[in-house]
Amino acid sequence: MHATLAPSFYKCQVALSLAKVDPSSAGTGGRKRAAAQVSGASVVIEVAWLYYREGLNQKEIAERLSLSRATVVNHLAEARTRGLIRIDLDPSAFAGHAAAVALTRRFGLAAAHVIPDEGQEEVGTFRRTVQGAAAWLPDLLRPGDRVGLAWGRTIYDLATTLEPTRLPDLTVLQLVGSMATPYGFSAEACSSLLAERLHATCANLHAPAVLSSDALAASLRAEPIIAAQLAGAEGCNKLLFSVGTCQTDSHVVRSGLATEDELAWYVARGAAAVLCGRFIDVAGRWVEGPIDARMIGVTPDYLIGLDMGICVTPGLDKVEATRAAIAGGYVTHLIAPLSVAQALLA
Repeated sequence: MHATLAPSFYKCQVALSLAKVDPSSAGTGGRKRAAAQVSGASVVIEVAWLYYREGLNQKEIAERLSLSRATVVNHLAEARTRGLIRIDLDPSAFAGHAAAVALTRRFGLAAAHVIPDEGQEEVGTFRRTVQGAAAWLPDLLRPGDRVGLAWGRTIYDLATTLEPTRLPDLTVLQLVGSMATPYGFSAEACSSLLAERLHATCANLHAPAVLSSDALAASLRAEPIIAAQLAGAEGCNKLLFSVGTCQTDSHVVRSGLATEDELAWYVARGAAAVLCGRFIDVAGRWVEGPIDARMIGVTPDYLIGLDMGICVTPGLDKVEATRAAIAGGYVTHLIAPLSVAQALLA
């Protein structure tokens, strides 16, 4: 295997999309061939095949094709850039990490994946965690699943990173209404992008997340179209989310879902985390307050006891919020970097 990770942590897949047959099938076998015999796009494929499929090193490939070693390196880089090469993380290796086993035992989870982040800055840890979650997600989904989706940067970047996958009769459900967020990762953007990557049906919730009055929200929830969309969202069997914090700089405030005064009201009454726009306390209990009657979205009681609650926690700022989500029974599967796993276990 040619990668920087130890072999036990990954598997390598080579997608030679332009090469439908083994390049050696033309009868050349192991004989030396000049690059002139294998030119253009074909030489890139040939180099990739010899390196990843036949296990030759760069020096051996250079000798076989009468190329310089630097040219071989360039061709391998081009193969990766053009998407001919995919290196996929092997989920089973991360589930077997000692910290992952400890998490499942401590918190009664079905499974946990711990991503190595030693020596990483915050941005690097976030990126690795999202990539690990995107690699694991397809293994957790089954035909016919109805996947309820929270919103936020973590979920949006996960969807962006996800390799296109196709499962029959899969539906992605937006669980909270739309908001005038200054970010690109609005609720409807998250659900639409994930559905596109999974070739799934997308069921968006065509209503604002928060209305100006209780009466207006109640009237809108009673509209047949909105009522049907909410009923569909409440029927999800799997939940994909990253729990939010109750800090003043969190997305719940920046997106306009709650003002700082409203956030302070919930925190004063024990709120410790945000799940699909709703506040929960350290035990995972729903903290109802002034915003809830004005909201359009699924309430926390519909998100407990699902087939799966897949939680992605990419940073230390979400440790306590994750504890609350686990305590409330919303989490069955957890993806987190080692630093977060150690903090949860401390």
